[in-house]
Amino acid sequence: QPDQARLAYAFGARGIGLCRTEHMFFGKGRLEIVQRMILATNEKDRRKALAKLLPLQREDFYGVFKEMRGEAVTIRTIDPPLHEFLPKREELMVEVATMELSGENKSQLKEKKSLLRRVEQLHEFNPMLGHRGVRLGVTYPEITEMQVRAIIEAACKLASEGLKVTPEIMIPLVGHVKELRDQKNVATRVAEEVMKEQGIRVKYMIGTMIEVPRAALTADKIATEADFFSFGTNDLTQLTFGFSRDDIGKFLRIYQDKKILDKDPFATFDSEGVGPLVKTAVKLGRETRPRLKLGVCGEHGGDPASIQFFERVGLDYVSCSPYRVPVARLAAAQSNLSLREEN
Repeated sequence: QPDQARLAYAFGARGIGLCRTEHMFFGKGRLEIVQRMILATNEKDRRKALAKLLPLQREDFYGVFKEMRGEAVTIRTIDPPLHEFLPKREELMVEVATMELSGENKSQLKEKKSLLRRVEQLHEFNPMLGHRGVRLGVTYPEITEMQVRAIIEAACKLASEGLKVTPEIMIPLVGHVKELRDQKNVATRVAEEVMKEQGIRVKYMIGTMIEVPRAALTADKIATEADFFSFGTNDLTQLTFGFSRDDIGKFLRIYQDKKILDKDPFATFDSEGVGPLVKTAVKLGRETRPRLKLGVCGEHGGDPASIQFFERVGLDYVSCSPYRVPVARLAAAQSNLSLREEN
């Protein structure tokens, strides 16, 4: 959000490595529109809801760009599965059962049943590996269209006001170059349409998060379509270890007590097991595209020990939450000096 961008800049951040667009959907008066979009059973109705979200997203991006004063801003297209924006399945089931027993509010009961049916349709046994990230954009390209339009319109507006910005549009969860190519085609088409409408040209970049092991191992191919890579080390760690970040707390302490793990791999990057994937992606990516911009956008970007590893493998930047910026800057400086002394 713009106020968070202002805080980050004050702490010394010179850019945003991960702007999570879905967090903007929870703002006042927005969730209802998002739910309408999700509940739509056809593209026409989905586009109607997206048209109402467009000015809200454009305003958000405008504010973030402005607070960053022309520094790089990487915006991730929608990532989580759609069911996360709807009421919880179990709570709805209880509501429906209670209303059926009471026999009252029959019209409201009908609406609740309809909502429950949609939630059931979207329910997944393993949402982490389900219909999310780039898969949503491929399935519903109109969502990507709306978000890219909002980004480029905001950039054009600022350009007309004299502030030059270079948005970086990041497609999440890519595992195959054809996924990225599909979404890049959508994003490029929309960006060109907007700039033609506005009569303004702005520079923009399209890249991806490297958070699926297959993406790291085929980074040379993915780099043919990407202007930048940003390592999503949270998901990359989950998918490499087979650990759920949300559930590891149930056994992590035992693993540490038994010396199976020295540290929480979601707090300090696992350079031994997950690290080779990052090294491989860096090597392959830059073989294809020597000037490929590389960064990290997982929470590891604020951890000093992890930053040392990212410095050594040649990443251009790290990003983290605003309050961790001062520590990250200090760690980055120390890592840089240490590497210089070694060389």
